[in-house]
Amino acid sequence: MQAAQARNPWSWIPTLYFGQAIPYLVVMTLSVIMYKNTGFSNTDIALYTGWLYLPWVIKPLWSPLVELLGTRRLWIVGLQLLIGTSLAMVALTTHLPQFFQLSLAVLWLMAFSSATHDIAADGFYMLGLPQHQQAAFVGVRSTFYKLATIAGQGGLVYLAGKLTESSGDARMAWSVVLWILAGLFLLLAAYHYFALPKPAEDRSSGHRGTLLSDFASTFAAFFRKPGIAVILAFLLLFRLGEAQLLKLAVPFLLDPAAQGGLGLSTAQVGVAYGTIGLTALILGGLLGGVVISCFGLKRCLWPMVFAVHVPDLVFVYLSGALPENFYLISACLAAEQFGYGFGFAAYLLYMMMVADGEHKTAHYAICTGFMALGMMLPGMVSGWIQQQLGYHHFFIWACLSTLPAFAVTALVKIDPAFGRK
Repeated sequence: MQAAQARNPWSWIPTLYFGQAIPYLVVMTLSVIMYKNTGFSNTDIALYTGWLYLPWVIKPLWSPLVELLGTRRLWIVGLQLLIGTSLAMVALTTHLPQFFQLSLAVLWLMAFSSATHDIAADGFYMLGLPQHQQAAFVGVRSTFYKLATIAGQGGLVYLAGKLTESSGDARMAWSVVLWILAGLFLLLAAYHYFALPKPAEDRSSGHRGTLLSDFASTFAAFFRKPGIAVILAFLLLFRLGEAQLLKLAVPFLLDPAAQGGLGLSTAQVGVAYGTIGLTALILGGLLGGVVISCFGLKRCLWPMVFAVHVPDLVFVYLSGALPENFYLISACLAAEQFGYGFGFAAYLLYMMMVADGEHKTAHYAICTGFMALGMMLPGMVSGWIQQQLGYHHFFIWACLSTLPAFAVTALVKIDPAFGRK
């Protein structure tokens, strides 16, 4: 670890996690806006871009390859080059007759590249920092991931809109945005080639048997961890309430009072939820990482579980009272987002603790796969539940759905020293 400790974490963690967010944002959010701007139907957009989420759910299936073949550092730089190339290829398709089909094919390539980059980057984070710094910087990585989200959903969408207004050509506008992102990723790859540390532990684990047997043994080692049933329950249930609430938060803010919503404008939602709320989320995440590094994960776990879930009650209040005061609404959203950011640091550190060991890169990817599954399945049915119950009773249901997280937290076992400086 000597080489890793000699390199200031501030020189590579912000850029690594800023870069991690961009391709996910392009695939999951910007592509939807791009296709909408260029005249495709909601049915086609929802169907085909929805499938692009799949690589992040199933990425554990190939995560052992990142450990078995090459170094995490090499994977990061190579995949950033591939993502930059993919962005350039999408830009080149914008004026072709088969734009929709060709761009989707390239976005599939980018989605798999981005999911694999996540595996390598998260594994490298654990190798490149001593344990107490992993806790201290978990808020930093989350912050720069969110800043990339703000830059993408705010700045790039705004740029695309202005270019479309001035030129009348939405495809040209999105081509410019994609070329900018392609250039950014090529610069990131070059920068990280020199800036990333070279931890002694970042090496290929090699082949003790055949590649297939090593692949299988890596998976088997995860499911042989002591207390694996509790681990899986915690990963799947920790965000059960939040997964449902998150899907309906923005529709609730936008829907008129006659439909049980707050009737905010899109611009007001952007300020209250996308700016004030996201800023509170970032501050909460930063504080959460610092607190864990001071006291350790074991002492912080229960307070952070409460911090994540109890503020969900603000949606019960908002949906019952339907206040019209914009500042009150913003304050409620900020409180909920701050609590979520603060408490979620514990969830991230718990996954790092579970993954710690011989196959930490692959095992962390497996943890994030279960995390994605725990978000995806409840989110898929949340819209139907809301339609049956209405917003007020739905948010009560979402709060009740947090109770399994409290129950499984009581069964979790954590080393008292883990995460503490």
